[in-house]
Amino acid sequence: MFGLALSFYAVAQPAPIKVALIESMSGPFANTGEAVFRNLVWATERVNARGGVKLAGGARNLLIERYDSKGQNEEALSALRAAIDDGVTVIAQGNSSATAAVLIDAINKHNEREPGKRVLLLNYSAVDPSLTNEKCSYWHFRFDAHADMRMTALMEVFKDDQAVKSVYLMGQDYSFGQSVLKEAKRQIADKRPDVQIVGDELHPLGRVKDFIPYAVKIKASGAQAVLTGNWGNDLTLLVKAAKDVGFDGKFYTFYGNALGAPAAIGDAGVGKVIAVAEWFPNASGAASESFYQSFRQRFSAPKDDYVHMRMQMVMEALAQSIEKAGSTEAGAVAAQMEKAVVTMAGQTGTMRASDHQFQQPLLVAQMGKLGDAGVKFDVEGSGYGFRVIKTIASDKAAMPTTCKMARP
Repeated sequence: MFGLALSFYAVAQPAPIKVALIESMSGPFANTGEAVFRNLVWATERVNARGGVKLAGGARNLLIERYDSKGQNEEALSALRAAIDDGVTVIAQGNSSATAAVLIDAINKHNEREPGKRVLLLNYSAVDPSLTNEKCSYWHFRFDAHADMRMTALMEVFKDDQAVKSVYLMGQDYSFGQSVLKEAKRQIADKRPDVQIVGDELHPLGRVKDFIPYAVKIKASGAQAVLTGNWGNDLTLLVKAAKDVGFDGKFYTFYGNALGAPAAIGDAGVGKVIAVAEWFPNASGAASESFYQSFRQRFSAPKDDYVHMRMQMVMEALAQSIEKAGSTEAGAVAAQMEKAVVTMAGQTGTMRASDHQFQQPLLVAQMGKLGDAGVKFDVEGSGYGFRVIKTIASDKAAMPTTCKMARP
């Protein structure tokens, strides 16, 4: 019996490296939290399938553990405390810039107070530009293009759209939505001064159930396009309401390529819904196509069809940084994360050490029907997909930073 016990312990696997996902797993944005969870789980499965994270004491798997923020900052802070109490040193969050801001502040204070238990925040979607400018932190790394970068990419298409002479600006009333509208006004004035802004409106985040009154105003304004940073149900319900009231203008969006939006707008969106991202399923290249098809094999249900390249790169960068640090200690990992370079599916991204803003190409795509030129794959089984119409190289997508990084 004693010999059997020794044998068991000799082959026992090292404990996994836990990553705490702090997201809305309930409430109006639960679908966005679940989409993130699927992406991060798939990313960790691929790391684990090749042997895990290589360390001197033995390879260790990555493990995603869910903590429900319920879409509330206070709940997110409670989740952070619970994760730290559980011994987690890596936090992943992104689906709210306001939440990211409070987490960054709390992590800064925790790491100063308890240097032996420091933690990192890996941000895949919180895109308020201030997070890598005046609010930048050594412990925070952003893998998504921030709002001004996304807006600049969208404007590469908008500025040449001479059919649009009037636009309605619509956003969610919090830091991200406010920054989107502010930058939209600045860039429209700079690049399309002939375009009239006929509406400029913010609405409560995640609390509007009926967007018909907003859609009526949009249609009545005579706008030929809507420009919005809305995401999740706030976008899906907006575009559905616009369709229901007969608005036939364009939608220039940050996130109009999935989570129900294409199906909600249907044929009315063909050639009229534009989105920006670091990658689309119809991006060119065999490596990109293989990447997408592998995800669809893993998550075959149409409702689960929302894969993010950047979320895969988050986990690849983490595994790489831990291996190079030879440690899971947050300070050692951060020192390597600053230098991370990740290549996958034909795309390369690089972490910029000066502000911890990931640098990567940006793509702008237009909604079309499955089978149209450039639309080999549709979205969520809707019959609609997105054709890439503009690619902005990493060096062109980059923007200056005002970050004054304080390093430990």
